Amino acid sequence: MPGVARRTILVLTSSLALLSGCSEGHVRFPVTERAQASLPSDVQVIRLDASNIASFERPAEPHRATALPKAGRWAYRIGSGDLLGIVVFDHPELTMPAGPEAKAGENSFRVQADGTIVYPYVGSIRAEGRGPEEVREELRERLAAFVPDPQVDVRVLGFQSQAVSVTGEVETPNRQPLTTVALTLLDAINAAGGLTEAADTRRVTVRRGGHSYRVDLDGFLSAGLGQNNPVLRPGDIVTVPRRRAEEAYLLGEIVKPAAVDLSLEPLTLTQALTRQGGILERRADARGVFVFRGNSGSGMTVFQLDARSPTALLLGTRFLLQPSDVVYVTRAPLSRWNDTISDLLPTVGAAGSVDRLGAN
Repeated sequence: MPGVARRTILVLTSSLALLSGCSEGHVRFPVTERAQASLPSDVQVIRLDASNIASFERPAEPHRATALPKAGRWAYRIGSGDLLGIVVFDHPELTMPAGPEAKAGENSFRVQADGTIVYPYVGSIRAEGRGPEEVREELRERLAAFVPDPQVDVRVLGFQSQAVSVTGEVETPNRQPLTTVALTLLDAINAAGGLTEAADTRRVTVRRGGHSYRVDLDGFLSAGLGQNNPVLRPGDIVTVPRRRAEEAYLLGEIVKPAAVDLSLEPLTLTQALTRQGGILERRADARGVFVFRGNSGSGMTVFQLDARSPTALLLGTRFLLQPSDVVYVTRAPLSRWNDTISDLLPTVGAAGSVDRLGAN
């Protein structure tokens, strides 16, 4: 064998060995059942098909009813600082104790710090902790000694004793007074300007009586869980947290490998691949569309989708991704070989130049 040819073979052999080692730098995972038999025992491979796809249609975190204690029917109770409007029909001297020229605020009775109001003729009446109708009934009974068959109306004109606070990812965090109309969680958030774009509706908290309760408001909005839109109570503090990034990662032979955010909406495997341009058909091994998912303990589960048929892509529309999933599309053997040849060509050209120089 001529020395020049021998040198060329040596260069090619060395290049193949080098490229063989480099090619192992790419992530590779066996696509055949036979090859997967040699995987470690803590790696479980599940092939997605029509018989098991229903198990993976449910979101990773289903909606749950809140543990916030359910309260009974809402009834407003008068408190210190409230302003009461009291009308005794046909008796203006009792209706407007400050006189006909009085200002609007002067025509009401403020509940004192001790929880009472002072009314003409009858004196002190306890109002705190009672409903307007209870105060009205006592006033009617006690005025009957001075006014024949008194017709009395009692209303709360100024709700100042009880309120809730709404903080966090709402447009205008504020303090909202409670009134005779029940205030639900959703109403309170709307009264605070609504949610911001960064709000996490699944992890709203209501602090009540020294305890914090998680409320999945999205469970009410999208799943109809009525208890997840509770009626708020005096002193409740509502906090809407910022949404945490919950990402899945698309790698390998994909047009635009990237991380996709799952916190905005559930995403299926096919949706995620499509939004990133799909798989590179000339380079990808359609048998090797994998989803790597870590187990809660140790090891991992690998879901395999054989995407060579349209039926498989339909299966992918039912497979919901979970946070921290890694989607990887492997390279086809022919693509790996083509890459090897492409990397060899400059080396072969260099070897030819060496031969020519040797011949000269």
